[in-house]
Amino acid sequence: MEIVLISLLNGFVYGMLLFMLASGLTLIFSMMGVLNFAHASIYMLGAYAAFDVTRLIGFWAALIVAPVLCGAIGAAIEIYGLRRVHHNGHIAELLFTFGLFFIFERGVQMIWGMLPVPYRVPPLLDFALFRVYGSNFPAYRGFMLLISGGMLLSIWLLLTRTRIGLIIQAALTHPNMVSSLGHNVPRVFTTVFAGGCFLAGLAGVIGGNYQITEPTMASALGPIVFVVVVFGGLGSLMGCFIASIIMGMIQTFSVIIDGSIADLVKGFGVSIPSDNLLGEILNVPGSRVGPLLPYALMILMLLVRPRGLMGNRDT
Repeated sequence: MEIVLISLLNGFVYGMLLFMLASGLTLIFSMMGVLNFAHASIYMLGAYAAFDVTRLIGFWAALIVAPVLCGAIGAAIEIYGLRRVHHNGHIAELLFTFGLFFIFERGVQMIWGMLPVPYRVPPLLDFALFRVYGSNFPAYRGFMLLISGGMLLSIWLLLTRTRIGLIIQAALTHPNMVSSLGHNVPRVFTTVFAGGCFLAGLAGVIGGNYQITEPTMASALGPIVFVVVVFGGLGSLMGCFIASIIMGMIQTFSVIIDGSIADLVKGFGVSIPSDNLLGEILNVPGSRVGPLLPYALMILMLLVRPRGLMGNRDT
């Protein structure tokens, strides 16, 4: 029971971190049709920027400066990059962001080196918030939940209760009509892209010291973010949130599962030998299969419901 409860808490924290990344990407993907491979790289830049700003003027300043810097980088990418290659089609956009991914990764390696940097939790939040069955739950993880929960509420209020939110949602499905009404649709696209990068940078600030700030952090987290976007559904904030929590739980619980399907059926008196291919697969421990489950669920979702869990249009 202790392991289950602690894993639930850790899975929820990790899921909310995924949501901070995926929420911006799902809006960018659904509105602009851009599969931004460099989105997780912005998360990485946010973590490294926070590391430097923290050393200079403190963590709390980094919580503002680093996301704003990432948002400005996102705006520059959209204006001077994506907007120029847009007329060449989605393949050109995909290749452009794919190239940016490698540029950012190599740039980080050249500036900060190949090894992880000592980006630490701020001393003010470096204590146990409460104890669960003798295990401490860090206050910083509670802070992460507070920030991500506040971000979820802010995005929901922005999209559903403000005029700019209504314009964004309209441009999502009817850009020509929005343009006919006198709104600058390219500027809306830039705002959304910059906003998504701002959220990715914010996730980097609070996630960089929760995990490890290193040059490979973008390639480690990027694929699972795309799984969340596809599984949750394009244009659905709630679908993105639910998918993030599901994937966070799967990735957390898969680490603690030592048994296999063969062990499970053995309890019913069925023995599965491992002297053939199928038997070997069924005898693989869950901890080794677990990392593949999110991708298997994504494939299943595409086969059963291409628009995703709560999406309003087909992928």
